[in-house]
Amino acid sequence: MVTWKSCRRVAAMATALLAVWVQTSCGGGTSQIEPFQPRQVIVLGDDLSALQADGKRFGINFLDANSVFDCGQYALWTQIVVANFGLSLDRCPNANLAAGGITRGAPAAKAADLDAQIDAQIAAGALTSKDLFLLMIGINDVIEIYEQNLGLAEAAARGRHVAEQINRLINAGARVIVSTLPDLGLTPYARAREATTAGQAAVLTELTAAYNARVRVDIVQDGRSVGLVLADDLVLAMTRNPSLYSLSNATDAACTTAVPDCTTSTLVTGATGTTHLWADDRRFGPVAQSQLANLAITRARNNPF
Repeated sequence: MVTWKSCRRVAAMATALLAVWVQTSCGGGTSQIEPFQPRQVIVLGDDLSALQADGKRFGINFLDANSVFDCGQYALWTQIVVANFGLSLDRCPNANLAAGGITRGAPAAKAADLDAQIDAQIAAGALTSKDLFLLMIGINDVIEIYEQNLGLAEAAARGRHVAEQINRLINAGARVIVSTLPDLGLTPYARAREATTAGQAAVLTELTAAYNARVRVDIVQDGRSVGLVLADDLVLAMTRNPSLYSLSNATDAACTTAVPDCTTSTLVTGATGTTHLWADDRRFGPVAQSQLANLAITRARNNPF
């Protein structure tokens, strides 16, 4: 018969066993898990992830009180993740951090360009489990597919190609943090086309979803080598509740000058670098970049790399 006293004895034994386990896992034995620390972080992708060679971004570029450009301010999500691991990114060096952030991505890149980006990194040396890749690519693909009326099948095919390249990295032993695309149906680009022809925002949403779905389904899902970040969910949340992210505008572009020449001195009236979700008609402003970085850091730190 199970009695109150016997239950108390079982609970006491469980507590004692838990204490032994905690002591062992926190240094009392040899089973402590070593935090992941990459030897290098490699940036792949396009406009939302990669700086130009001069450190400028396809977004809002920060100018100080003397109108001097500072590439370290209003950082891309990839810059923030690289710095979080104590490394300096090659296209925006930080003398206080160790070298190890490498840019292979480029603004205006598309899914087909990912192969060459990866080739360039492999040519520099064999990949290891201490090589962390950061990747978001596809906004230029979805816009092209939309403008050329190529259809959902083409969006899915390009997403599948990206997944194949991610799997290539995984099979080579590397670790990958990959972000889905934001819903391009929520962008100022989509709003402009919706104003002309009803239903266009929905088309862009469907194309984005088709692309993202193939990336998510076709990547190797071993629970160890890859971490997925959902930029589509993030942007939806920021669009619905901008005030939660201290944004005053989640629908319009902040820049009056085309990127990458947009700076804090070329914004619409009343805007700052942190008031708008969108920098231009399709690319993030600094707040969205920072929020995406937080998700990526959490994934990279908690994934069992």
